[in-house]
Amino acid sequence: MLRGFYTAASGMMAQQRHQEALSNNIANANTPGYKADQSSLRAFPELLIQKMGSTELPVTRGYRAMDSHPIGSLNTGVYVQEHTPNHSQGDIRETGITTDLAIVNGDLPDEEGGLFFTVQNAAGEERYTRNGNFTVDGAGFLTTSQGYYVLDEAGNPIQTNGMEFTVTGDGVLQTAGGDVPLGIAYTPDANELAKEGNGLFASEAELAPANGNFQIHQGHLERSNVDSLQSMTQMMETYRNFEMNQRVLRAYDESMGKAVSEIGRLG
Repeated sequence: MLRGFYTAASGMMAQQRHQEALSNNIANANTPGYKADQSSLRAFPELLIQKMGSTELPVTRGYRAMDSHPIGSLNTGVYVQEHTPNHSQGDIRETGITTDLAIVNGDLPDEEGGLFFTVQNAAGEERYTRNGNFTVDGAGFLTTSQGYYVLDEAGNPIQTNGMEFTVTGDGVLQTAGGDVPLGIAYTPDANELAKEGNGLFASEAELAPANGNFQIHQGHLERSNVDSLQSMTQMMETYRNFEMNQRVLRAYDESMGKAVSEIGRLG
């Protein structure tokens, strides 16, 4: 009976974590470049139940040999193994703001590949993002809305000297002071990136520069790829699954209460 408690409780915990991921997706439905998290539920390893016994051998003095017979397997619940970002392209929305940039994917050489802007976080480390909602700080550098420097192809902050600049389709920022290629990075497997806050992704190894296969649209933003309607439907389904596990847990609790009170009274 205690095993039933653990199985129902693990189901409740898994549905709660799934619900948290869905809530976070809906909260970021209007965040530019946000990539929706997908929950992967896995079953705990199955236990093989065997009946242990003995068999009497036909010998003169009699002898019993130990043996076992498989009964079947026993499941022990589920858990959320991981949250994996969905790196599919979001819709492109026109804003008309000069500092807004969007990466439009071309025919990428790898099915799981991804293209990203390269930025520098507060600790001076390179990070990657699809959120092109940029601005120009007081010193004339192109930054993210959180104040992180946007980097060029050489890994340096980009000096724009104001809001008057143009970005070509192949990612070259043109100002009165010259042309600066944006640091557009490519990874053959975007699932290897670690998701951080503020729309940033981290990589253990530095990503390679992108060689074409994309277009930069100035005055546009890539929208979140969250499907709000689908996420709301999944939230209701997750809530119902949580309630079902809760009812199972309550039933086990009532059975345990009867076992303790009634069997104890018979003794």
